[in-house]
Amino acid sequence: MAQRSGQEDPERYLFVDRAVIYNPATQADWTAKKLVWIPSERHGFEAASIKEEKGDEVLVELAENGKKALVNKDDIQKMNPPKFSKVEDMAELTCLNEASVLHNLKDRYYSGLIYTYSGLFCVVINPYKNLPIYSENIIEMYRGKKRHEMPPHIYAISESAYRCMLQDREDQSILCTGESGAGKTENTKKVIQYLAHVASSHKGRKDHNIPPESPKPVKHQGELERQLLQANPILESFGNAKTVKNDNSSRFGKFIRINFDVTGYIVGANIETYLLEKSRAVRQAKDERTFHIFYQLLAGAGEHLKSDLLLEGFNNYRFLSNGYIPIPGQQDKDNFQETMEAMHIMGFSHDEILSMLKVVSSVLQFGNISFKKERNTDQASMPENTVAQKLCHLLGMNVMEFTRAILTPRIKVGRDYVQKAQTKEQADFAVEALAKATYERLFRWLVHRINKALDRTKRQGASFIGILDIAGFEIFELNSFEQLCINYTNEKLQQLFNHTMFILEQEEYQREGIEWNFIDFGLDLQPCIDLIERPANPPGVLALLDEECWFPKATDKTFVEKLVQEQGTHSKFQKPRQLKDKADFCIIHYAGKVDYKADEWLMKNMDPLNDNVATLLHQSSDKFVAELWKDEIQNIQRACFYDNITGLHDPPVDRIVGLDQVTGITETAFGSAYKTKKGMFRTVGQLYKESLTKLMATLRNTNPNFVRCIIPNHEKRAGKLDPHLVLDQLRCNGVLEGIRICRQGFPNRIVFQEFRQRYEILTPNAIPKGFMDGKQACERMIRALELDPNLYRIGQSKIFFRAGVLAHLEEERDLKITDIIIFFQAVCRGYLARKAFAKKQQQLSALKILQRNCAAYLKLRHWQWWRVFTKVKPLLQVTRQEEELQAKDEELMKVKEKQTKVEAELEEMERKHQQLLEEKNILAEQLQAETELFAEAEEMRARLAAKKQELEEILHDLESRVEEEEERNQILQNEKKKMQGHIQDLEEQLDEEEGARQKLQLEKVTAEAKIKKMEEEILLLEDQNSKFLKEKKLMEDRIAECTSQLAEEEEKAKNLAKLKNKQEMMITDLEERLKKEEKTRQELEKAKRKLDGETTDLQDQIAELQAQIEELKIQLAKKEEELQAALARGDEEAVQKNNALKVIRELQAQIAELQEDLESEKASRNKAEKQKRDLSEELEALKTELEDTLDTTAAQQELRTKREQEVAELKKAIEEETKNHEAQIQEIRQRHATALEELSEQLEQAKRFKANLEKNKQGLESDNKELACEVKVLQQVKAESEHKRKKLDAQVQELTAKVTEGERLRVELAEKANKLQNELDNVSSLLEEAEKKGIKFAKDAASLESQLQDTQELLQEETRQKLNLSSRIRQLEEEKNNLQEQQEEEEEARKNLEKQMLALQSQLADAKKKVDDDLGTIEGLEENKKKLLKDMESLSQRLEEKAIAYDKLEKTKNRLQQELDDLMVDLDHQRQIVSNLEKKQKKFDQMLAEEKNISARYAEERDRAEAEAREKETKALSLARALEEALEAKEEFERQNKQLRADMEDLMSSKDDVGKNVHELEKSKRTLEQQVEEMRTQLEELEDELQATEDAKLRLEVNMQAMKAQFERDLQARDEQNEEKKRMLVKQVRELEAELEDERKQRALAVAAKKKMEMDLKDLEGQIEAANKARDEAIKQLRKLQAQMKDYQRELEEARASRDEIFAQSKESEKKLKGLEAEILQLQEEFAASERARRHAEQERDELADEIANSASGKSALLDEKRRLEARIAQLEEELEEEQSNMELLNERFRKTTLQVDTLNSELAGERSAAQKSENARQQLERQNKELKAKLQELEGSVKSKFKATISTLEAKIVQLEEQLEQEAKERAAANKLVRRTEKKLKEVFMQVEDERRHADQYKEQMEKANARMKQLKRQLEEAEEEATRANASRRKLQRELDDATEANEGLSREVSTLKNRLRRGGPITFSSRSGRRQLHIEGASLELSDDDAESKGSDVNEAPPAPAE
Repeated sequence: MAQRSGQEDPERYLFVDRAVIYNPATQADWTAKKLVWIPSERHGFEAASIKEEKGDEVLVELAENGKKALVNKDDIQKMNPPKFSKVEDMAELTCLNEASVLHNLKDRYYSGLIYTYSGLFCVVINPYKNLPIYSENIIEMYRGKKRHEMPPHIYAISESAYRCMLQDREDQSILCTGESGAGKTENTKKVIQYLAHVASSHKGRKDHNIPPESPKPVKHQGELERQLLQANPILESFGNAKTVKNDNSSRFGKFIRINFDVTGYIVGANIETYLLEKSRAVRQAKDERTFHIFYQLLAGAGEHLKSDLLLEGFNNYRFLSNGYIPIPGQQDKDNFQETMEAMHIMGFSHDEILSMLKVVSSVLQFGNISFKKERNTDQASMPENTVAQKLCHLLGMNVMEFTRAILTPRIKVGRDYVQKAQTKEQADFAVEALAKATYERLFRWLVHRINKALDRTKRQGASFIGILDIAGFEIFELNSFEQLCINYTNEKLQQLFNHTMFILEQEEYQREGIEWNFIDFGLDLQPCIDLIERPANPPGVLALLDEECWFPKATDKTFVEKLVQEQGTHSKFQKPRQLKDKADFCIIHYAGKVDYKADEWLMKNMDPLNDNVATLLHQSSDKFVAELWKDEIQNIQRACFYDNITGLHDPPVDRIVGLDQVTGITETAFGSAYKTKKGMFRTVGQLYKESLTKLMATLRNTNPNFVRCIIPNHEKRAGKLDPHLVLDQLRCNGVLEGIRICRQGFPNRIVFQEFRQRYEILTPNAIPKGFMDGKQACERMIRALELDPNLYRIGQSKIFFRAGVLAHLEEERDLKITDIIIFFQAVCRGYLARKAFAKKQQQLSALKILQRNCAAYLKLRHWQWWRVFTKVKPLLQVTRQEEELQAKDEELMKVKEKQTKVEAELEEMERKHQQLLEEKNILAEQLQAETELFAEAEEMRARLAAKKQELEEILHDLESRVEEEEERNQILQNEKKKMQGHIQDLEEQLDEEEGARQKLQLEKVTAEAKIKKMEEEILLLEDQNSKFLKEKKLMEDRIAECTSQLAEEEEKAKNLAKLKNKQEMMITDLEERLKKEEKTRQELEKAKRKLDGETTDLQDQIAELQAQIEELKIQLAKKEEELQAALARGDEEAVQKNNALKVIRELQAQIAELQEDLESEKASRNKAEKQKRDLSEELEALKTELEDTLDTTAAQQELRTKREQEVAELKKAIEEETKNHEAQIQEIRQRHATALEELSEQLEQAKRFKANLEKNKQGLESDNKELACEVKVLQQVKAESEHKRKKLDAQVQELTAKVTEGERLRVELAEKANKLQNELDNVSSLLEEAEKKGIKFAKDAASLESQLQDTQELLQEETRQKLNLSSRIRQLEEEKNNLQEQQEEEEEARKNLEKQMLALQSQLADAKKKVDDDLGTIEGLEENKKKLLKDMESLSQRLEEKAIAYDKLEKTKNRLQQELDDLMVDLDHQRQIVSNLEKKQKKFDQMLAEEKNISARYAEERDRAEAEAREKETKALSLARALEEALEAKEEFERQNKQLRADMEDLMSSKDDVGKNVHELEKSKRTLEQQVEEMRTQLEELEDELQATEDAKLRLEVNMQAMKAQFERDLQARDEQNEEKKRMLVKQVRELEAELEDERKQRALAVAAKKKMEMDLKDLEGQIEAANKARDEAIKQLRKLQAQMKDYQRELEEARASRDEIFAQSKESEKKLKGLEAEILQLQEEFAASERARRHAEQERDELADEIANSASGKSALLDEKRRLEARIAQLEEELEEEQSNMELLNERFRKTTLQVDTLNSELAGERSAAQKSENARQQLERQNKELKAKLQELEGSVKSKFKATISTLEAKIVQLEEQLEQEAKERAAANKLVRRTEKKLKEVFMQVEDERRHADQYKEQMEKANARMKQLKRQLEEAEEEATRANASRRKLQRELDDATEANEGLSREVSTLKNRLRRGGPITFSSRSGRRQLHIEGASLELSDDDAESKGSDVNEAPPAPAE
């Protein structure tokens, strides 16, 4: 059907856009119009809305064109709600009918969604184009998914079949049915493609070996899946052909069986084929082709192959009836190569392919054999046997034997064989039969060969999936034997479908003992199947056909007669509806009645063959051909057909020639169809019946999956759907019945044990431990799952579910399992991580200990004095404990100072964090406002850009035209300059003519000026009208807004009343609790002083509370009594209402329609009640949360007291506002009532106006002119009102509409100008004819000037257009400025809100301080509070009981409110009737206006004609005046000529004493002669002109007379038309009067009903007042809630501030951390340097000690050096200690900062999630806002339609009310915004309260950690102090030893001189003393080092002796 097309998004063709479907506007439209489906010839079904019911008929209005029609009630079908549009499973449709199914399929098809589920099967509509939904990505998308998880697709069907096969171990089948061209083959290919991809066996497995039994092992080229996919191209080339309906139509049915092993991999495949249309090989209809292989072979064969196969051109073969017909988009040559490649992949050898192609070529050659009839006999002869030679060469036969077998075959007569001559017809039939049989055998061999290639194993697979691709039900005009076979197959398949879906289902329901009414679905197909296939008693159609085939003289006629005789009384058999020559009998199939024509059925059933040629073919030298025909010899009895035929000598023999479509049959195993008993022959019907029974047996053993393919149109056009064609196919496929039955039954069932095992995870505690029966366990599980009882049935061994329930349970189970696995993974990971971490810590500490011990051991192991030190050190006593204590105190002081500093820094950080948080909040609000402004500005920009683009396009067009005109103007100016030289010479002569022309031009200019003035006046009038209409539109909009706001306010009042009743309970609970807690606090304070008086006070309080409870009970009893009274009143009112409704029903039939709306509204009210219950549950949850918060934070009690005061103040304010609001509502109601009265007055005025119209009928002719003006005004008003109908969003369209109107006016004016110009051109042409005779140049100048004038006029028009455009641009700019001003106002409002937010934040800070102050008192009061909580709980239970009673009261109030709403609906209906009357009046006014328009148009045309006549007369007069002037000039010239002649004669006579020169006189004479000649020429020209003007005058007069006559005729015709229209108008007026009288009567009835309703309304007003009081209380409650909201906001802002402070602290701590890390690095470097210096000093000390030992003379200097070095060492040690302490401090800081960073990160993540949630909530609110806007627009439209007629009277009052309404609108908008914000903030507050709780827990944990750390540090300090005391003691000891050593040294120095000898003798002693001293020095160093080690960790030395523990 389609391959992927690269660039397109595949999801567009799979998923539905739900945003369009869930549109509240369409839902409202559906409910308002009562849309239904009615039958339509063109569209199948059309949408219409019910207007009126008239008995059995209904008046409907079509939704498409608004036409009304009467339809029978039975023909109407219900329409589904809009939310079911494009539904994926049509079983979900609420209204399941033909129209809904067709509409759903059509909608999905036009959206590109070709697959749709229909219950258990899938419907596919051929898209006739490639779709990108069959790629490997899509396959992976559907792989492993359940059917309901993905959109409908053939892959989803394949996946479900594959998964069911693997899970249930049950064979599956996919049945693809449909007409030719519906896409069965393509879907079959897609199924195979999907299974080959999903179950490909190449993943770790190799092809199985060929079984050793096969004689010829075939090479398996490629994998099995590839071969499976390549089987299709081969079968398509040999079995598919082009038909009229389909370019690749399968002309056979096939059942592809794909075998799978246990693991789900493909292990083999098998193909069975049915009903090959072999007659197509011989003959094709017009525009159709034979099988593809013939064309592929002829187009794609090479020269060598063509010579081998003896191939010729397309037109040389008789069997190719239509020659070569190409297929669009395909090349036969390429397809031939693909077919050859597929054969190679399938493992076909070259010899096999060549043999097959030879047989194909031989089939074509059969058609070219021609026979002739001999002269004297009927015997046939073959005049030329060249074709026969070619054929015999290809098939390996002898030519002579072949011709003999054809022309004179041997026939068995008795026991002997006789040769019988054949006629030409018999020979032709024999050749055609041989060709068909040869091709059929080739096809069967091909299928067998493909099966052999695909069958890889000896054993069958574990399971299989079968894919059936077979033709669907067919009903043609002329149905033959093939259609009977196909329809018989479809009957069996439909029976299988019914059996699986309906009958077996219901039988199982009965077996399982389920409550089920057995449904007869009217699809019992067995009688029809018996009619076709029953063998006897009485025999069926096929049995009778076989029986007739046995009789020699049987004909089709005898067969029909016998059939009628045997089956005439059968319920499914009928005589034909058509004539005898068109049909023979009729069978009633499940899809409809089918007429069959029994022509040539006997021949088609017998399928006779020439056995002589069959034996020749079996004995062929070509092994392939012999193998094809080897089984024919076993069936030699088939020749008996031929014997019968040849022995007849009757006309039926000749009928063999006309055999058209002969069907065949194929079997799975090659040749098995013919292995029968000897002497038996098998007819086509028998073979087909057997194969069909085998197929049905196979299908019954599988689980079937149905795919119904549908052809949308017969034109192969994409995107077109023929409704009737699709409906016929839906009926034939049983789609509608399938959906209906699937919905009524329980298609999903599961065994008890499996259900318990699979879904017990969803109900963990439902089943107790121990043994329990499966049924009981399932019942308990179902109860725990809380399923609807209608969705399931529990049987004896199974549990049954409706469609979709198990899918839902599976989803729930998957979610549960994923949650469990995720939790298990988390626990495992946490355990492993903790274990690894603990191990690492142990390793780290062990390593440190080992390192220290090793280092100490290496230092001390060879040191003798260490042992001495360890023995001596315990003996030393420390006496400086006071000094150590003082040092410790000093260190403690230092630590405290550090702590104070850290706290101060923390406070500063918190303050900074608070500031940053505030700044962040401000910035966030600014950003949000800016984004909103940006979005609005972006929308405005887009609109303005669109406007600008349109205007720019217009401007570009105008500029291009102006440029063209300028270029033309430039060219003309150049020509003008050239001509000016000539014109100047001629100007003097043309002055007089110019004068006349100027007069004409002046007249033209005056006419143009008049036209311009008229246009300007029209423009002014249009502007005025537009202004008035704008004002009128504004008024309308304001009225609409008022009404919509009124409705909203009323709805809000109702909602607030409900909320108030709920929340008052909570507030009263809280107030009572607060009072109790205050009392208990006072009592606790007294209890501190006097514990004895506590019990008595508590008992008094309990007594008071009990008294209060008793009072409340009394009040409750009173309220219950009032409730009963109200109920009684309500019942009485309900009775009255029912009586009123009965009266209204009797008076008006239309009210019956409104009841359906009432029922829908009741349903919506039930929904509202459900929502109310949900809200009450939420309120209870909020109460519990508030109680928890009260338990946790007792400090909020004081805050609550303050808040209660604020709430009281707010209550007062709310009460005042509600009073004002009620007053405003009453005023608006009064206005509404006055408006209704005015409407009634206007109706009366309309009646009077109608009477006036009747009087003024005769005066219509005289008032035509006045009416024309009024019509113009009305047209402008109408146009402007249509343009101003939308708001700012539609202004661009209005401007474009105005531009188009301007263009139209301009075009009309241009046409007028062109007419005038044509007339002027005529006149100028007359003038030019006059001038031609005179001067040629004058003509050129006149033409140039006329062109200039044209260009000037065009330029003027262009300038006018530019001016108009500029004025429109200015209007747009003004509108833009207005929008900008609105934006600025909104910004100011936003700034005010920000200021208010800042003030609230400051208040929050104050409140936070107060909370901090009150925290101290919490702990003392918590214990007392716990005692009182028990009493509180008991009281709360009692209060809840009272709340339940209050809820009951509220329900009764709601019921009364519903009744009031019902009455309001009736009132609205009456208003609708009034509006309909007004609409009819408007229609009448429109008709009048149209008539006035027509009369005005005629008057204008008449005026125009008169003006034209006047202009022509003025032109004629001007020409006459010019002629007279020319004559006068001529006379003057003649007089001058005479005078000049006289002067000449005088001068000639008086030559002598004139004193003039003769020469001068001659000169003057010549000049005078020239002048005379010029005068003569001028005279001649003038005479010619005079003659021309006279001729023109005559012509003008003639034209004038003709025009007058024509004008009079036109006037008469128009008068006649006007009279006819007048008569029509009068008729219409009378009809309208009759309608008006009917409507008056109806209105009178409506008024009476209205009065009754008003009486009911007055009765109900008391109830409304009670509701208003409830609303006031709700408003008070709302104020309280707002106060609570403010508190929550404060807490929220505090939390935000703390979060921002923490964030800032984290940033600063990160900065400090970085600085500390840098300091640590520096200190580490300094530490390394000091270590190096220390080592250096030690080395120097050792060297000095050696020198002391060696040289006693330098002892004093060395001692000085030693002291200096020791001082330096002590200094270095002090520095080391400082550095170590700094290091510890830095480490502590680092740990703290890391902890802070972690906490801040977690807080940041929490804040981000909160921000995300708030963003989601904001988007949801925006969507709600959009929906509300859409509803507003709808309400505005409805209000406009109601109140348009009243606008003129209400305008004056609206001006006064505008200001008040605007203020109220602002206040209400602000209130709405506040409500939305409070709702949003409530959610945020709850989230933040939870976050704060988490933060508080985290802070507590941090505090505990810090305390533990402090304790640890104290311990470390104590240890350090002990170590310091030890170090000081060692130092003092060393000092004493040093002093002793110095004294000894001094004594020794004095005795050195005397004891040299003694020293030499006593060297060891002195050496020991020196070495002892040296070692003492070393010992001191080592001791110090050991002390340092002890400071780090003194207790870790395990190997060496331990350090002293003091």
